[in-house]
Amino acid sequence: MISSYKKFWSNLFNFSGTASRSEYWWAIILNYVLGFIILMIGSAMFDGSADIFYSYFSRPIVIITAIIWIGTLSLRFRRLHDTNHSAWWLLIEFVPVIGTIWYLILMIMPTKSNGWQ
Repeated sequence: MISSYKKFWSNLFNFSGTASRSEYWWAIILNYVLGFIILMIGSAMFDGSADIFYSYFSRPIVIITAIIWIGTLSLRFRRLHDTNHSAWWLLIEFVPVIGTIWYLILMIMPTKSNGWQ
């Protein structure tokens, strides 16, 4: 788990190569959990008012969110490469409902031999 998360941060701007299922899912799960914890702590610090929390920390939050978004995008590219699909398959998520389900299926697929090693 920790090694997968370290790989997420070390490959933050790496849009080539591959990422295994465990690397992908552990990074996604940990990002959501850590984001939720930070939001709860910030909300508790400012008496449950998220508006005050965001007004004090809006710039750092935007910067951190952008960095994590770019890292997640590169992780998605590498995961698609690992299933022997082009990164263009990310666009399938723009198809309502069906696209999201199909993308989830792509992320669950096992590793296949590919040319993106």
